[in-house]
Amino acid sequence: MIISNIQDVRKWFEVVETTERTQTAVMVLTPGGHSSEEMNVHKKSDQVLLLLEGELHAEVGGEKRTMRKGDSCIVSAGTPHRFENRGNNRAVTFNVYSPPEYSWDEKG
Repeated sequence: MIISNIQDVRKWFEVVETTERTQTAVMVLTPGGHSSEEMNVHKKSDQVLLLLEGELHAEVGGEKRTMRKGDSCIVSAGTPHRFENRGNNRAVTFNVYSPPEYSWDEKG
């Protein structure tokens, strides 16, 4: 059994848990922060993103939306995406990748 606490995350992006088939990570974006400079693509992994705190501007597969606390989205493998914090408070996300996308010790 793997148990982790997201309160222990200290970087802007950090992998929390990894198994053979699934991976979790936390992303913390300060005001003006973004998930990537350009659109990002995970070639083999689906990503589920749950917004725990704050607001995000989401661009996924050409669609643009504002995400608020409690919103979630699925980014299918191969779909260009980018998340940006245009608000005044930090934004915190919990992410699930299947299959795993990053090395188990990935930290931003």
